[in-house]
Amino acid sequence: MAYKSAIQKRAQRVRRQIKKVSGGKPRLSVHRSSKHIYAQIIDDNSGRTLAAASSLEKDQRGKTGADSAAAATIGKLIAERAVKAGVNEVVFDRGAYIYHGRVRALAEAAREAGLNF
Repeated sequence: MAYKSAIQKRAQRVRRQIKKVSGGKPRLSVHRSSKHIYAQIIDDNSGRTLAAASSLEKDQRGKTGADSAAAATIGKLIAERAVKAGVNEVVFDRGAYIYHGRVRALAEAAREAGLNF
């Protein structure tokens, strides 16, 4: 039997709830580390990433990726790329992270830039 940490269990629990209510919509998945933040829009039906953005990209280098301002920038960037790819509605997948701080800043910036969730 494989050991699963509390973080892995929490992320699975959130993802299970998302699949129940998604209705076939792609999901906006967020990952944050101590130094950076990453976001991608995933179509679970085909298993493809439709759009992605992170604080490691060339235009974001030199700035810190570990604050709410950087998260808001990434949220705006992922929303612009999603709309360009033809995705307007997504389901927000916060993973094991609480909806607070950088995760919340990314989500609100994505909403303001045109994503609906």
